[in-house]
Amino acid sequence: MTPGNDFDEAAEPKLFTALLTPHRSLSRTGFLALMLFVGGVSFIAGIVFLMMGAWPVFGFFGLDVLAIWWAFRVSYRRAGDTEEITVTPTELRVRRVSHRGQVVEWVLNPLWVQLDHVTHEEFGIEQPFLVSRGRRVSIARFLGPDEKASFVKAFRAALQAAKRGPTYNPLT
Repeated sequence: MTPGNDFDEAAEPKLFTALLTPHRSLSRTGFLALMLFVGGVSFIAGIVFLMMGAWPVFGFFGLDVLAIWWAFRVSYRRAGDTEEITVTPTELRVRRVSHRGQVVEWVLNPLWVQLDHVTHEEFGIEQPFLVSRGRRVSIARFLGPDEKASFVKAFRAALQAAKRGPTYNPLT
């Protein structure tokens, strides 16, 4: 083979690429303001109970603030999760990276993949997943129902383009 005829995988066109990350509606400043508000309300309520002679209740109000802080800490840590989905004419790649750095990757043939989803009457698409050779891979878990519907529409179009095959223009 001559160098001009070498097959270059990097030259394969990407029909669809999505990098999905969890949405966090509360910023760090908002979190600080919320924790100050919850802490202040809990402290004032705890002082009221302390004045009434129910001193053990004061500690339980502190535990509530600690539980809320811990839940937000876990939520912010999980914000580092990502899911990258790429479709080319010959390959469908789903790559998940957890907040701990663990990588799970599936490489599928787009000709053998079907896109299926669970739909709820009231809420719309709940869970899209890929089906290939009897295996199911859940995708787009981070998205809301409207975003999932848009994602499914675009992804289905990319899968159909991959199944049609590449189109070559001899003029370019």
